[in-house]
Amino acid sequence: MTQLAPMTRIEVIAPTDTSAAVRELVRSAGATGYTSVSGVSGVGHSGAHNGPHLFNDHDALGMTITVLPPERAGTVIEALRTLLDGSSGVMFITETRVSRPEYFQ
Repeated sequence: MTQLAPMTRIEVIAPTDTSAAVRELVRSAGATGYTSVSGVSGVGHSGAHNGPHLFNDHDALGMTITVLPPERAGTVIEALRTLLDGSSGVMFITETRVSRPEYFQ
């Protein structure tokens, strides 16, 4: 079996106007990339959130996903926690493994 390298996966679901700041924090942490999904929908503690809004994208939710080496993840996690303190966004942290670690260095 191929050796897999440990990494930290960070997922943030936040209002569209907060998503740009999330992506900037991810970039400033030295992440080599991220995936951004707009128009996220779901149900949370504050009720249902629908997908894309036809005329009002400020109320929409976006999801940003990135993978970092564990030694660089702590700084961005703390910065994202501070950012999300003033937002309705949520963050999920997962220990993961990748087959090509050089993509994430």
